[in-house]
Amino acid sequence: MSINARSHIRIARPSRDLAAAERFWREGLGLSVVWRTQGDHAPGEHDLLMLGWPEADWHLELVHEAARPVEPRPTEEDLLVVYLDGPVPEDLVAALERHGGKRVLSPNPYWNEWGVTIEDPDGYRLVLCTRAWSNS
Repeated sequence: MSINARSHIRIARPSRDLAAAERFWREGLGLSVVWRTQGDHAPGEHDLLMLGWPEADWHLELVHEAARPVEPRPTEEDLLVVYLDGPVPEDLVAALERHGGKRVLSPNPYWNEWGVTIEDPDGYRLVLCTRAWSNS
């Protein structure tokens, strides 16, 4: 099989607290748990949480290893952008904030004009964009 537009993408990030991250991404944004495992199978294994929408061609993988934690080091430009093609529902922003997110301004005025930026519990940024996007 070759790489193409339907090739699945995994976005992997370290997490300080998988339970807090799960609340934000699952209960706040509405992603589903695709897979999870506890790192107690063998020495050196980590806890793993994969979240996504069932039919999406991508998922978010969050990892934590208690014995050797990797501190997340997000910047203001580490963004996961979801194009809504319409207004950002205030109840969605409120749900993200209730579940550990923090609404922030972007240093890039484009995202402030065309969306809402929410920082997740690890400091990574989710942008809910009012615009549509297509690569074609």
